Amino acid sequence: MMYYIKKILLFTLLLTLSATALNAQHAHKKKKKAATTKVAKKQTSAAKKGKGRVRRGTEAATRVGSPALPLEESKVMPVDVAPKRKEVVNLTEMTIIKDTTTVEDTLSTAKEVIITSSFKPSLRNASKINFTAATPVLDTTKLQLVYNIPSQNLFFSYQPVPIKPLALAADSAFTWEHHQYVKAGFGNNSSPYLEAGASFGDGKLKMITAHGKYQSAKGSLPLQDYNKAGIDLIGIFSTLKNHEITSKVYWDHNSVYRYGYKPDSLKINGDSLRNKFNTIGFSVGLQNKVPTAYGITYHPQLDFNTFFNTSASKELNVKLTVPVTKAFDRLFTLDLVPTIDVTHYSNKQFKDTVSVDNNLYSFNSSLRFITPNFKINVGLIPAWDNSSFALMPNFQLEGKILNNKVNVDAGWIGYIQKNTYKTLADVNPYIIPVHSLFNTKTTEEYVGLRGSINNHLTGKARLSFLKMDNVALFANDTTAGSNQNFLVLNEPSIQALRLRAEIVYSHQEKLSVLAGVTYTQFTKLTVNNKAYGLLPLEIYSTLHWKVLNDLTLKSDLCLFDGSYYRTQTMQSGKLNPAFDANLSAEFPVMKKLNAWVQFNNFLNNHYQRWDQYQVLGFQLLAGVVYSFR
Repeated sequence: MMYYIKKILLFTLLLTLSATALNAQHAHKKKKKAATTKVAKKQTSAAKKGKGRVRRGTEAATRVGSPALPLEESKVMPVDVAPKRKEVVNLTEMTIIKDTTTVEDTLSTAKEVIITSSFKPSLRNASKINFTAATPVLDTTKLQLVYNIPSQNLFFSYQPVPIKPLALAADSAFTWEHHQYVKAGFGNNSSPYLEAGASFGDGKLKMITAHGKYQSAKGSLPLQDYNKAGIDLIGIFSTLKNHEITSKVYWDHNSVYRYGYKPDSLKINGDSLRNKFNTIGFSVGLQNKVPTAYGITYHPQLDFNTFFNTSASKELNVKLTVPVTKAFDRLFTLDLVPTIDVTHYSNKQFKDTVSVDNNLYSFNSSLRFITPNFKINVGLIPAWDNSSFALMPNFQLEGKILNNKVNVDAGWIGYIQKNTYKTLADVNPYIIPVHSLFNTKTTEEYVGLRGSINNHLTGKARLSFLKMDNVALFANDTTAGSNQNFLVLNEPSIQALRLRAEIVYSHQEKLSVLAGVTYTQFTKLTVNNKAYGLLPLEIYSTLHWKVLNDLTLKSDLCLFDGSYYRTQTMQSGKLNPAFDANLSAEFPVMKKLNAWVQFNNFLNNHYQRWDQYQVLGFQLLAGVVYSFR
């Protein structure tokens, strides 16, 4: 209540003061008006008499309480007026000049107040945001990037074979060139060497290669002669409907003598000891290069060959395989591989043996589940080995570990190796014509590793446990005068533990080194005492080194433990370990002419791979290669 009373009294006081000030101002204006009029009259009369002077200023003056005057009149001052003393009082936004000089007029007490004001418009200082320059905060977090790159490790089982042109599938980056060459040489042990190759076609619709080879040698032992020859013609033809036809026609010849008879003083007719094997055959296949609209790919293959010996032993082989693959999506694939393998063997040398049929039918069916880091294959293989039925497993697992650098695989698989007169003679050329044929059934349980150690080093290893039925062994004939002949024995059952390891070092295309080992321990034989003719240990190595742009070195090393053999007294013996080393070099001598030299068994070890058959020993070959390109 007291608050409102104070407000009312204060308001009343302000109204009273305002009214009093207005009345006083009104009275002062009247007095000042009369005084100003008299002063103006005197100034006018003085100007007319020439006694006055004009002072011009830059400031506009206005008398407080007097009417507005013209510019000229407002700046006229009397000459006889004494200088004025002014007091300047600074007020906010204006300057008040007080005239304290007494004017010689009737109003001696009058005063002039000149107010001068200069307006300077300005903006108020705005508050600004201060930006402080500073370095960004250091980010120590690491962005985790995961890339899924499929393993592209390549593993090759290199063997010391000569270079020859091969037909390759057409590729957009592949340029087909016609190339022809001839390689010829000669060496000690009366060993001529001749090889030729040529390629034809346009590289798109047809590619054809032809190759031929002949080599022979004669050792220091009686009948230690051999010669090999072969011709093959390979063709690949592409159709306009995304199909590809592959074909091959070949002839192989291998002639050796069974010179390992004892004692050496025996006089035996050479023709009766000669094995002259010949093979004539062809193969043709068809495959679709692009899957059908239902995701099906197929590659039927037909192989035919006839194999015969001078001893009137003949064999006819026909094999038909029809692999079909159906892809359901990116993860599941169904594989179906029906196989028909028919063999007819006849031998007119033995009166009690007329002919033998060895037929094998199988149907491999498996389902594959494939992801970038894991693969699984589940399947069964029903097979009919002549009149015997067998159901074999086909289970395989594969996964990636250690940042996809190592692949781990494991499996339980079964397969049947068909033994024909041709395949047995390829292993041991000193066998005599067989009386019967049988196939080897194998069940293998394995676990393995393979992967890249660094950018140049790759390796793989596998440990397997095998159960083999009807294994072919090679033992000397115990008949008097026939111990140089090898017989094929049937071992009903063998168990084996096998370890295989291989490591490859490569540096661009200049250096490539491969080293491997295979160890097999044969146990639980049921009929024979030992695994005759089978090697328990093999250590091998190959080297391909491009020393200079025009010099290339190749080397092959082989170390193996001796196999078991059967003596005349039906006892078991063991051959000594053997070491074989080969070295070759090739370099250009002219624009299209290269020279080559090869040293076989340069340590001159007279070892025996088969009992009673000593190898040639040191052999030197040298020659030239002429290229028509």
